[in-house]
Amino acid sequence: MTMVKAHVSAHELVAGRYRLLEVFARETNRLWWYAEDVAVDQPRLVAQTALPEPCADDTVRRVTARVVRTSETMRLLRPGRVAVVVDAVVEAGALWTVTEWIDGTPLGELLDREGSFNPVRTARIGLELLDVLQAAHDEGITHGELSPGQVFVPDGGPVVVTGFGLAGATLAPRLTAPSYASPEQARDERIGPAADLWALGALLYTMVEGRPPFRDRGRPEATLKAVDRLPLRTPLRAGPLTQAVQGLLRKNSRERLPRPVAREALTRALDEDADASRRPVPVPRLRGAYRGVLPAGLERGGRAPVIGTALAVVAIAAAVLAATHQLPGTGSAQAPARPASSAGSAGRPSATPAPAPTASATAPAVLPAGYHRYTAPEGFSVALPDAWKRLTTARVTGAYRVTFGPGGASLALAVTYSERVGPDPVAVWREDVEPDLERLPGYQRVGSARATTYQGHRAADLEWLAGTGQGRVHTFGRGFLLGGHRGFSLRFTTPAAAWDDAADRLALKTFLATFRTPGSEQTSEPTTGPGTGSAQRPKN
Repeated sequence: MTMVKAHVSAHELVAGRYRLLEVFARETNRLWWYAEDVAVDQPRLVAQTALPEPCADDTVRRVTARVVRTSETMRLLRPGRVAVVVDAVVEAGALWTVTEWIDGTPLGELLDREGSFNPVRTARIGLELLDVLQAAHDEGITHGELSPGQVFVPDGGPVVVTGFGLAGATLAPRLTAPSYASPEQARDERIGPAADLWALGALLYTMVEGRPPFRDRGRPEATLKAVDRLPLRTPLRAGPLTQAVQGLLRKNSRERLPRPVAREALTRALDEDADASRRPVPVPRLRGAYRGVLPAGLERGGRAPVIGTALAVVAIAAAVLAATHQLPGTGSAQAPARPASSAGSAGRPSATPAPAPTASATAPAVLPAGYHRYTAPEGFSVALPDAWKRLTTARVTGAYRVTFGPGGASLALAVTYSERVGPDPVAVWREDVEPDLERLPGYQRVGSARATTYQGHRAADLEWLAGTGQGRVHTFGRGFLLGGHRGFSLRFTTPAAAWDDAADRLALKTFLATFRTPGSEQTSEPTTGPGTGSAQRPKN
């Protein structure tokens, strides 16, 4: 199923009246554009869906009429919960669905930004989606294309759903986002409400796990084959939603949870959270020094704030996704351009050669000129350039991420800790982290995930490029295991153009040589070569 590519760019007119302004979200075979209707001077959102083959005139009329008619029916059934479609046009090998402005953020963009949601937030969104789906199913309508790009989440109020009328508009089993296709769609069989329940389960899975149940494999045919044939990876972070997620994602459509049972399971998760809010919440079991930085009131048994970030569910290095470099309003993981400075890049350390590491209980006896040792309240320590500071902190029970940098530049070191680490550090990079990295603009892996050791621990390295133009960045990540499902990752990001600068080479070498885990008993700095836990900068 090869989709026709629609070659259009910003400021072009679609149907002679809809001026495309900027892409703000994308999925396989689908782009969302900010646009304006020049005929009535009104803002619009335009979904560009690639079609599998050129359409005859009668097919065009059927496709566009189906989308407008179905969307109008759903809008009347659930006012304010379904996008208002004002026009549908087939042009340049694509279906262009024009909607009124939606005051919300695509679910896919929120997931790109935050990584994952906690089970309570996930259950709430799931119930809102189930309400819309029930109205559709009661009317004999199957959505058939539900995915994160079809769900908009407003700051307040329930979600808004788009994409009604796409399913069955052409002969393709699935037009967009094949990762969310049901097995019966993947086999190109007739679909019904059970396909939407599968998609709901896939959305719940993605929200709590931070990745879809079946990753996009680049070609729709390959992704659909995986959906049909590969077993479901057991959700690890779904908590009270585990049975609901697994029940909705049963391959046999006749065995999936019916709507009432799914609703009961989602409601139960909310009820359990309401019960928990009336009980004291225990302080997370972290090091004693950590208590000094807990939110006010938590040390006295207060209720911990809900944090819907990737850190609730990270495996090692899972928080090294796009969160550090966001373009305002797009969710794109692209670093800002480096600011000019007469003294070089802001906060870039001196390139004074590093002395040979020497034995010490916790740190080398002599640090490179312009560096100081920083000991975090969480218990780890690392040597940082003098101009660097702690920038951001995110934490939940059993996981945290801390980022460092000079501020205002594209330099950063991210330290991530998790108590939910898989047993193979290479597999974590390949299966947990990289599928999300592949969604970054301009993503390009450098080499492959490489097994190594680090300070006596099993470890793996991954290196990649992301972003475009002056905002293109180069990242090196090292994840290592401590045992007992615990692990750390270190990620160093710098402008791609500066990757081979002596100052940046020294920075990465120093970070790797001086990082110490909480309570580390190591008595010497690593001095071995690449592949054996080195403090050497990897080469392309």
